[in-house]
Amino acid sequence: MNDVTAVAQLVLHERRARDRGWWDLMRECLAPDAAIRLSWFRGRGAAFIAASQEMAARGDAATHILSPATVDVVGDRAVVEIGAAIHLRGDLHGVEVDLTSHARLLYRAERRGGRWLITSLDPVYEYDSLAPSTPGTAVWLEADVLARARPSYRMLTCLLSAKDYTIADDLYGDDRPEPVRQLYRTLFDWLRADTKK
Repeated sequence: MNDVTAVAQLVLHERRARDRGWWDLMRECLAPDAAIRLSWFRGRGAAFIAASQEMAARGDAATHILSPATVDVVGDRAVVEIGAAIHLRGDLHGVEVDLTSHARLLYRAERRGGRWLITSLDPVYEYDSLAPSTPGTAVWLEADVLARARPSYRMLTCLLSAKDYTIADDLYGDDRPEPVRQLYRTLFDWLRADTKK
């Protein structure tokens, strides 16, 4: 298997493992010191797996529908971009709702000890939508949460805040393009850094 295929399979296996609750497989994909930054979590890989287990135990597990991965490899480093539609069914103030959050997942991966591991994950949030799972049912949104939520992940903020998750305001999103451009620059500078030594 070539490096591009190996890295693409790595990120696909990590997402599948998280969706299915296969925590041991997820652990094989993530470096323990990986930097993970999501709407509801910021920390290292090992802590992310534990937090994902807790989230699933609460009944808040999400499903990721993924686009084909774009993989750039230079030596023992790789950058991956993969489009994702993140689906979450949950209860919002007594109404069952379906959330879809569209994002681009940006990964760094490194070959360590002869195998590829994910060393960072940053989503770029694009937009989201929320609908009652039963058509025609009224959904109530808290006006203050809605007013302060970022446009690129507004509905995600409303749903997860109602479930007592703390949602960061400084995430990458298409509503703030300059930090997103800087993230891409940082990723590709890091990718090429090995060749400059």
